[in-house]
Amino acid sequence: MAIAVFDCGKTNLKLCVLDGGRLLWSDTRPNAPLAGPPYPHADAAGAEAWLIDRLAQAAARFTITDIVPVTHGACAVLVTAVGDLVLPILDYETPLPEAGAYTALRPDFTETLSPDLPLGLNLGRQIFWLQQQFPAEFARARWILPYPQYWAFRLSGRAVSEVTSLGCHTDLWAPRTGRFSSLVTGQGWQALFPPLAAAGEVVGPISPTLAARTGLPPTCRVRTGIHDSNASFLRHRLSAEEPFSVVSTGTWIIAMGGGGDIPRLDPARDCLANVDALGTPVPCARFMGGREYQVLTGGHGTPDADLTRALMAAGAMILPGFSETGGPFPGRGGEIRAGDLSADGRASLASLYLALMTDVCLDLCGSQGPIRLEG
Repeated sequence: MAIAVFDCGKTNLKLCVLDGGRLLWSDTRPNAPLAGPPYPHADAAGAEAWLIDRLAQAAARFTITDIVPVTHGACAVLVTAVGDLVLPILDYETPLPEAGAYTALRPDFTETLSPDLPLGLNLGRQIFWLQQQFPAEFARARWILPYPQYWAFRLSGRAVSEVTSLGCHTDLWAPRTGRFSSLVTGQGWQALFPPLAAAGEVVGPISPTLAARTGLPPTCRVRTGIHDSNASFLRHRLSAEEPFSVVSTGTWIIAMGGGGDIPRLDPARDCLANVDALGTPVPCARFMGGREYQVLTGGHGTPDADLTRALMAAGAMILPGFSETGGPFPGRGGEIRAGDLSADGRASLASLYLALMTDVCLDLCGSQGPIRLEG
């Protein structure tokens, strides 16, 4: 008996087969967006074809009882009643200059605990932009599905929503009341979101068509799914004594504070509250650490502790930041203050930079107690 986890990250797709927490098998591939038309968007068809093929490979080796979709945030999908795309899945790194009127509509930070973020990182801005730019197509939508629930729908045929994806800097959710925000009700979008389901709830068995295509048993259960950073947080939330902190790593490095009160989060420094799988607001601070590491190193070199200490002693440093997607030092261009660096030297200094940035984020989210690393 085994569980398949489909992890649809911003950078990579991954399918893992687990048995009681033990990894039995996995496979991965890059998840680059398509340039268009009509705008940069996720390669949903390519991702689905890869998923079906890898599920078939896994089903030939293991008895899979459950499938759990896990995806990055800031993503939702407009679909018809039968699950066909109304519009391509907008890439959240797309500039949306025509959405300028959105700023006046979005709720205050005190309601949503969601800062005003660049590009399409506020999901509400994406939905507003799509409605304004493609009104005829938008009118065809039966559902707006958070990204994990899109995959649950494709696998099972049942549409649901879930709070971790609704509550991650979207402007769509009011964490303190556990309801949709005034933006959703004011824009008339609430009827487009299907009923809420818990992240671990069974939304249905796998569809007969996919069971036949993959060889999965017809009884294989599809779970609602969860936002990826919240998946990292959940196991500690269920088992750790509060207070504690979790650092989730990947394309984004996110510091999350478990337990205690919501501190004075600074929305100007990419501080926010995610909503965990139990519906509780979780203070967070973040930056695009995985992406910045790639920019700094080009994917070359290996960090070395002795080399890092030597670079520190020589006064070498990296100053933020190296992405356009927020972080604790918004509007500041990155600097590398060092002489000529080998590939290992660059990787070592970049690793130190990520550690120091993570420390800043832990302070900003009011970190307390032991720190647990995920990713």
